[in-house]
Amino acid sequence: MTRTKNQARGWVANIAMVGLTIVLLLPVVYMISTSLRSATDIAAAPLGLPTSIEWGNYSAAIESMNYPRAVLNSTVITLVTVVVTAVLGSMAAFALYMRAGRVARISVMIVALAMATPNFVLITPIYVMFREVGLLNSYIGMIIAYTALNLPLAIFFYLGFIGTVPKELLEAARVDKCTDWQIYSRILLPLLMPATATVSLFIMLFVWNDFTYPLLLLSDSDMQTVTISVYRWVGNQNVRPEQLFPAAVLASIPLLVLFAIFQRKIVAGIASGSVK
Repeated sequence: MTRTKNQARGWVANIAMVGLTIVLLLPVVYMISTSLRSATDIAAAPLGLPTSIEWGNYSAAIESMNYPRAVLNSTVITLVTVVVTAVLGSMAAFALYMRAGRVARISVMIVALAMATPNFVLITPIYVMFREVGLLNSYIGMIIAYTALNLPLAIFFYLGFIGTVPKELLEAARVDKCTDWQIYSRILLPLLMPATATVSLFIMLFVWNDFTYPLLLLSDSDMQTVTISVYRWVGNQNVRPEQLFPAAVLASIPLLVLFAIFQRKIVAGIASGSVK
């Protein structure tokens, strides 16, 4: 009887998960189907299916958005930002963890304060500083800005994770006369894989989908990111669905490809954290 009840609960849970997945995928299906419809077809039946496939919507969007260049810009900025933020964040968290004292406590408070500061408050001083030092319209400027914005989150996250590492492990390394760099690179860094996977996901989503900073810091058309290319192609007045939805699909594809490429490492990192 108990086995039957467990099986029934399992079926109910599976059905609920399938139903939830379908509900979550409905907007995606609608976006893709609408991107393949003509303006007349959409006007006649906004929620209908395509009566004919309009591949021209995509070719027009790719040409007008300067799509390959925009994807290259977003990919370079996103990947370099993820790597730099993960390295600096983990090193800073390790230093704060190993150097317990007043300075370390004050530094942690500053990090927490930086996390609580809204990003839009920082955009004006960042713009002014970058203008003065010539970092506008550059990969380096965008990477520095995004690293500064995401570094407090990375440090705070790594600090919490390092706190779960047994202190005996680090003390044993000290007894074996390991330097701080050896402890960090050979012992701690492999254990930080699950934290790095999680932090990387947050940073990747934030950087790729961000609109404000590229809009203000990148005025050169050859430097625009995917979100800016979508905005300039679609516009903010008289938005046309046959333009909007193909652009939205094209903006999402590279991010999905990045997730597919790094999927094994991300899953492996999270799985290793569950059995650490």
